[in-house]
Amino acid sequence: MADIRGKAWKFGDDVDTDVIIPARYLSTSDPQELARHCMEDADPEFFNKINKGDIIVARKNFGCGSSREHAPLSIKEAGISCVIADSFARIFYRNAINIGLPIMESPEAAEKISPGDEVSVDLEKGIIQNETTGEKFYAAPFPEFMQEIIRAGGLIDYVKGKLAEKE
Repeated sequence: MADIRGKAWKFGDDVDTDVIIPARYLSTSDPQELARHCMEDADPEFFNKINKGDIIVARKNFGCGSSREHAPLSIKEAGISCVIADSFARIFYRNAINIGLPIMESPEAAEKISPGDEVSVDLEKGIIQNETTGEKFYAAPFPEFMQEIIRAGGLIDYVKGKLAEKE
C-alpha cells in the first residue's frame, strides 16, 4: 500500500457519530451530500477547509454512538485519507474497514500530533510519521485480508473482485 500523506485535523475524546454526520442529514444516502456535512457540528467549515488526502487525528473512542455506516462514509467521501485515534468504537472500526476507510489506533500519535502537522502513514507496516516534527509512531498493521479490503475500496468491491477471479 502506498503511503498516505496529509495535513492533520485534530479532535478530542468521544467524537460520536452524531458529530461526524449529524442525524439531520441521514435522510440522504448520497455520499457527496453526506461529505458536505462531515464534522460540521464540531467545525462548521470543516468540509471547506480540508484538502483531499488530509487526515483526522482524534483521541479515545472515536466513532462512538449510533452504529451508522454514514459516519465513516461521510469521512471517506469528504476526502479524508485516514483516521488516527487513540481508540475507536468497535462498530465504527468495522464500518470503516467495510467501506475502505483506513483507520489506525495509536495513542502516542493521537496525543503528539498537532493540528496542521503534515503526517504520513504506512498502512502495511503500521508506521505513522509526523513529517513536521520528525517523530515516528507505531500502530498494529492490518492483517493482509483487511489490507486487501481497503485496497479494493471496501468490502463490496473486494467481494466483487474475488467473484470475478473465480469466473
